[in-house]
Amino acid sequence: MTEKFEDNDVLLTASQARKATREAKRQAKDDAYEERLARKRSKDVHFIRGHHIIDARGLAEAFPDEESPDISPVAVRRRVTHGVTLVLLLALVAAAVVLVGMIQRGEMELKLDLPKNAVAVSCPPAIVEYLDNKRVKVNVYNSNAPDGTAGKVAAELKKRGYQVGEVANMAAPFAAPAIIVSGPGGHSAAYNLQMNIAGTDYLQDSRTDGSVDVILTNNFDGLLSTAKVVTTPGRLDCPRLNPSTATAQASPAVK
Repeated sequence: MTEKFEDNDVLLTASQARKATREAKRQAKDDAYEERLARKRSKDVHFIRGHHIIDARGLAEAFPDEESPDISPVAVRRRVTHGVTLVLLLALVAAAVVLVGMIQRGEMELKLDLPKNAVAVSCPPAIVEYLDNKRVKVNVYNSNAPDGTAGKVAAELKKRGYQVGEVANMAAPFAAPAIIVSGPGGHSAAYNLQMNIAGTDYLQDSRTDGSVDVILTNNFDGLLSTAKVVTTPGRLDCPRLNPSTATAQASPAVK
């Protein structure tokens, strides 16, 4: 009887423990429910319908900003230098675009950069003779014509009897197919070459010999055939120098 009583006592104690557990769970649910009701009735702005609302301050506390590393004065100066350089480069590009546009529209004209010192004179008005090819010493320059053009023209001029001197490249903003340049003593030689190349423009510089420079551009289309070359006396053609009517009258022929 004693063992049975002890067994019943053990069973009764286990039953009471399970009951106590159920009561504790029920009480926890009741407490949670009461807490939600209290939050709903509360005027705290951090709770809406029982839910906790996180504001900006809460976010800042939850996710603090990373501390910015200290920047050395050298790095600051380098960044400033790079920024100034970039601004200057952009300004230069913009100025170049504006300049090119003005040149294309004819609002600005570039001065020619001749191989020798140019002088500002009017177009020579005198009628000059066609100098024999063998007496003409010519230098051939490629301004912006295709590569090898100056060499080909120099070889063709040699075949025609010219004395070919320097053959080289030269940067110059010319529009005519070719520019003929000589000093005052090379008018007849320059006229000879103008008769062999169509559409040329003459310019005079300060050289003292009778040599002539031929500057070829990307508009150059080759020498005229010997059959089409006019060998009669005439005047030099120089549109850029704009000869006046008074000085363009005929003068005695000179050599």
